[in-house]
Amino acid sequence: MEENLVQDASDTPLQQEGMPHEVLFLVLSYLPLYELLVMAQVCRSVKEVLTYDILPWLNMVVGKPLNKRFNDVHLLKITSKADGRLKTLALLNCSKITDEGLQQVIARNPYITRLWLPACTSLSPSGVIEAVKLLTKNKHRLKSLRINGIYNLKKEDLEILHCLIDDESHPWQKKGLNFYHEYKEFSTFKHSYPPIDVEICPKCKEARVVFDCPRDSCRSMRQQQKLECRGCQHCILRCEECGMCIKDEDPVEAACVDVLCLGCWLQLPKCSFCNKPYCSQHADQKCSLVGSSGFVCIDCHARFIEN
Repeated sequence: MEENLVQDASDTPLQQEGMPHEVLFLVLSYLPLYELLVMAQVCRSVKEVLTYDILPWLNMVVGKPLNKRFNDVHLLKITSKADGRLKTLALLNCSKITDEGLQQVIARNPYITRLWLPACTSLSPSGVIEAVKLLTKNKHRLKSLRINGIYNLKKEDLEILHCLIDDESHPWQKKGLNFYHEYKEFSTFKHSYPPIDVEICPKCKEARVVFDCPRDSCRSMRQQQKLECRGCQHCILRCEECGMCIKDEDPVEAACVDVLCLGCWLQLPKCSFCNKPYCSQHADQKCSLVGSSGFVCIDCHARFIEN
């Protein structure tokens, strides 16, 4: 189904007629790619908007379930709908996108201000650098670059990217604090700090996303230039819910196998069988109980209810 949607949304049959509410047309510009392609099947009016209006295509977000099959051909076809005025290109875990395909799209869309390529593992550091060079020509500003998960990034590569992107004359470029739980909350329409998401981790010296800690005691240490709990996810264990480092207490496992601090574990609703909570990110995995306001986790539902 996903493959057919990408190939040509305009060929899909219309399932119902009628004029949708005007607010719907405003919503279209905030939808990820998959939802846009599905909306093309809803009614003739929506299909016509998506065919002739470039506004819904200016912020392109490719995630699940399209990302695993999404390749250069699909990318060129879909981004052509923006008519060269693409503002955001977010390819989330699109492992089949290559340097050549990315650079072709960048060359046709020179006004992109947000380029997000997390876990696009077929891209190389040199390919990303060439793409950023194209986007920063003629003093064009690339506001946000996410490249976490691209293999073989070195300190030298990051230095080149910072030289291309950094501009101290613009206040949004100033580095802010990067909290783990906020970083996971993907949003195309808000500024992300810092402009480049990865840096050299002070612990392992690898190019990874480095997080600060919102814990009060750690904030005071940060003011004293003591950065013991600043590091990447591999070096510092953090609560999935609040992003605080877990160092003075034992981590507690959630029903989704994520790690929580004791404070968050106590506050979250628990499974009626195993007494484990879900973190907010995986709360949709809860199984409701008939005649009860409680829930059971997936594992307990399979062990005790389905059987």
